[in-house]
Amino acid sequence: MNLLKSEKAEKSTVKIEFSVEKSVFDAAVEKVYRKQVKKISVPGFRPGKAPRAMIEKMYGSGVFYEDAINDLIPENYEAAVKEAGLEPVGQPEIDVVSIDENGLVLSAIVPVKPECKIDGYKGIEVEKDVVEVTDEEIDKEINIVRERNSREIEVTDAAAEMGNITKINFEGFVDGVAFEGGKGEDYSLKLGSGSFIPGFEEQVAGHVIGEEFDVNVTFPEDYHAENLAGKPAVFKVTINSIEKIELPELDDDFAKDVSEFDTFAEYREDMKAKIQKRHDSAAEANMEEALLNVLMEKLEAEIPEAMFVAETENFVRDYDNRLRQSGLDLQMYFKYTGLTLEQLREQLRPQAEKQVKARLALEAVAAAEAIEVTDEELDAEFALLASNYNMEVEKLKEFVEADMVKADVAVRKAMALVKENAVIKA
Repeated sequence: MNLLKSEKAEKSTVKIEFSVEKSVFDAAVEKVYRKQVKKISVPGFRPGKAPRAMIEKMYGSGVFYEDAINDLIPENYEAAVKEAGLEPVGQPEIDVVSIDENGLVLSAIVPVKPECKIDGYKGIEVEKDVVEVTDEEIDKEINIVRERNSREIEVTDAAAEMGNITKINFEGFVDGVAFEGGKGEDYSLKLGSGSFIPGFEEQVAGHVIGEEFDVNVTFPEDYHAENLAGKPAVFKVTINSIEKIELPELDDDFAKDVSEFDTFAEYREDMKAKIQKRHDSAAEANMEEALLNVLMEKLEAEIPEAMFVAETENFVRDYDNRLRQSGLDLQMYFKYTGLTLEQLREQLRPQAEKQVKARLALEAVAAAEAIEVTDEELDAEFALLASNYNMEVEKLKEFVEADMVKADVAVRKAMALVKENAVIKA
């Protein structure tokens, strides 16, 4: 490979030209010929025995060129980019310049990181809205734990009440005719859950085990089954069993059962502290996002489209990974939602653009402030990453480049600098 030209092009791209020696190109063409000849039929020759010259005469002299060029591009493009000192941020646009007695000449439009400039990143005014914990929030959190520790007690001598769990037999009729999907046996229904048609559960309340009764309801106008939407219905219902939920008392014994505390007062105070910590974290995150929004507005850079495309694809891969952790994948997701891959990309694109701009803005701050990462900081970051991935540090270093980790640390230090110099209004 010989780098012939490297010059800046429009919007943070560089155009390079590089050549491949004729002997190397000829060898690549010969390799493709030998690979494909078995599939090519030429009259008068057995399969796989047709001479290359005969095939080129029939199909054109360049019949094997495209595949040969595709085989040569990766290695030679990478070498040309390295020699030109470029840092690509996306896929290049590659064209053939010439194929002649001197060999192959290719050109590539290479997207690179833009030159970034940022001013006014110190003294940014933002609000930090810290929300104080209310008694209602604490009660809500404690009641969730309380409900998780409740028990169900069988009721045999009283009518069903809202909040009880009943098991019922039912069959629905519209105009006196039973309809499909309207029948169930020993169906578990919590009264007040809102899982049945509006008005149904309220009419089950007040009845006792073994009693047969009618429930009169009207299907909602927007009901999913068009043949039932908006129509009145009668359900024949029998209650088979009733259970009430008994909640534990909110006392010291409850605190001992559900926490490491001996008194309910201590437990409640700890719950308050945990909720406040969540509020504080949310306020900090919102404040950082506000700072990033201002930084992105102050960033001056011609960002190549390839950076947005590449980051969007990263978001798509992350989305797929999260789905797989839930037992799904993109194909199943598309089937259930009716979305397409292109529509998902459109949804994720704004987030990807913001990620790219925020990163470039912080990198510009790091460059402007000449932020450096010490060996100790780098070692600490590798140790943290190794712990997160449950790997040995030295093993992790085989997969993760130190320069990438160092760049991430520098960006975080830049964010810390911006926060330290911001005017934060509570």
